[in-house]
Order: sequence, then C-alpha cells, then structure tokens
Amino acid sequence: MARAKADTEKVAWSGRLISVQPRIRLMRSFDERSHSYRGYVLRINGICDTESGEFLIAVGKAAHEKNQFQVGMNVSGLAVPVRDPRLETAGFYKASGLKVLEDAEEEPSAGPPFLGVPPDLETYRSRGHRRLAARTYDAKCLTCIWGCRMPVEIIIDQWNPANKRYRFETFCYGPKNCTLYRAGATRKVPGRRGMMWEEEDWVDEEVTAHRGLDD
Repeated sequence: MARAKADTEKVAWSGRLISVQPRIRLMRSFDERSHSYRGYVLRINGICDTESGEFLIAVGKAAHEKNQFQVGMNVSGLAVPVRDPRLETAGFYKASGLKVLEDAEEEPSAGPPFLGVPPDLETYRSRGHRRLAARTYDAKCLTCIWGCRMPVEIIIDQWNPANKRYRFETFCYGPKNCTLYRAGATRKVPGRRGMMWEEEDWVDEEVTAHRGLDD
C-alpha cells in the first residue's frame, strides 16, 4: 500500500480499479450502533505520488454517481492523506480531479464475488448487513461490491464520551445464499466498569429479515 504523507498536500494517483466498496463508518456504544454512509472506497493498482502498488482512495457519493466506478476501469485524480487512520479504511481522501481514463473492457461475471457497479448508498442502508469473518473478507470478498470494511468508533462510557476505542470490522451486504460467506466469531463490545456486550446472530437476522435467500 502507498503510505500517506504526514502533511495535507494533495498527491496525484492513477491506475486500474480492482475493487469498489461502500465507505461506511460504524459508531458503537455497548448494545447500540449507528452508521455513517460517507461514499465509496476505490482500491487502485497503479501509482500514487511516487509509489507503485495497491492503495485505497475514498470518494464521495456524487463522484460515484457521476462516474459509475467499477472494477476494470482506469482512473486518475488527486487526493489528500487521511488525517486520522483510525477513522478511515482508505489511505487518501478528499479526492478531486477525478477522470475515467478507460472504461472496463469486459462485462463483470455473475459472481460471487460481485464486480458490477455498486448501488447507491441508500440501497446498502436498506439491505442491512451481516458480520463477515475478517479472514474470509481478505481472502474472497476484497473485490466484491457487497463487502465492506468499516472503521469502528466505540464509546466505552456514555457518561464520558471521550473514553473511546477504535478498531475495524468487516461486513457483508450481499445475498444470504452466497457460497463464499462465512460469519466468523460474534463481535464483543466493551462497556463501562468492565462490562461486555456480545452481538449475537439474532442481530444480523433481524436487520436482514426483509430479504430472501437470493437477495
């Protein structure tokens, strides 16, 4: 991955899109959670500033609506290194000057993993997600439009909001009958005075109950 510079100077980047996934931030407070739907994350194989390799660029909702990013495109732009890497999965954000240099040459496969143009953020919100094992995400779902790695901000004590912890969690918004899916271990959320809440299977079942197996 290209390393982010310590300053806020914009850097130029370009390359081939190898995944497009939603950019969603998760806030936890014991048994409560809320999401912030912020845009999309582009995984690029190319050049960022003076480094070559894979790197992640965060883009906004409007940028995706205009360009309809998908795997196989060649794109370029400018971006700023993220200020707080605990709050972003991408290394760069505030993208500007976005250009599609070349469209994807081939139609995406039927999947999984699913590689077409990701839907709008409201579709992700309405579908709801299930937890996804981090190992499965890294091995099989890194390029899928339904996969998502979220930065998680945890408020340990609601009476002392400054007491926070940070981590990353992986989720799946895809069809329930996906053959690649593995839930992995349940998530545990720390609370005040050493308490711990476990997010069990019923949480995922409840938020995706409106979807059929192939949806």
